[in-house]
Amino acid sequence: MNNLDAIAAAIHAEFEAMNARRDAVLNHTRELIRLCAEMIRTVLRRQWDAVDEQAQALQAAADELRAFVAEYPVLEHTGYTQDAFKEYVEAMITRALVRGDADLPTPEALGVLTSTYLNGLAEAASELRRHVLNLLRDGEMDEARRLLDVMDTIYDVLFSFGYPDAITGGLRHRVDQLRAVLERTRGDVTASLRQELLLSAMRQLEDRLGVQG
Repeated sequence: MNNLDAIAAAIHAEFEAMNARRDAVLNHTRELIRLCAEMIRTVLRRQWDAVDEQAQALQAAADELRAFVAEYPVLEHTGYTQDAFKEYVEAMITRALVRGDADLPTPEALGVLTSTYLNGLAEAASELRRHVLNLLRDGEMDEARRLLDVMDTIYDVLFSFGYPDAITGGLRHRVDQLRAVLERTRGDVTASLRQELLLSAMRQLEDRLGVQG
């Protein structure tokens, strides 16, 4: 018992340092999430020069957060830290998908856990719905159908990860959400396609009637 006070004092010092680092990490996660939201908005407007600049800032913020948690692995694996990295994955993959890149950024390139990567991929696929609706409104049917196929492919891949949530970080729930988003989007694309075909048929009929008249 002679050394109990010394042991407690050492642990207090460790916890004080960890608590201070936790506060700093929380500030960094909020900033990273803010930057991710800004970049996704810019991606959906397809302002690629601005997107590339934002991506550099995003990578720097992710690196800084990673450095902050490196000394305390317990902070790296907390929900708020992994949520921020998930948003980072979502933003970077959304950029690749909307831009039509041949390859996606890998978990290794982004420096994230594989479970975090898969959850970010699911959210990126769901995010595409917003863009598909904008494309339908603007009459860009081919691009809308391409992204619907992308959503479908991602869903099929994610569905294959039928592992416990403790391993995948709750992926099953996000895959279920993606399925619902995918079906609504498929319905919207199908309805727009049918409307486009109907309008085309009506124009052809009007042209024929005009010739006959």
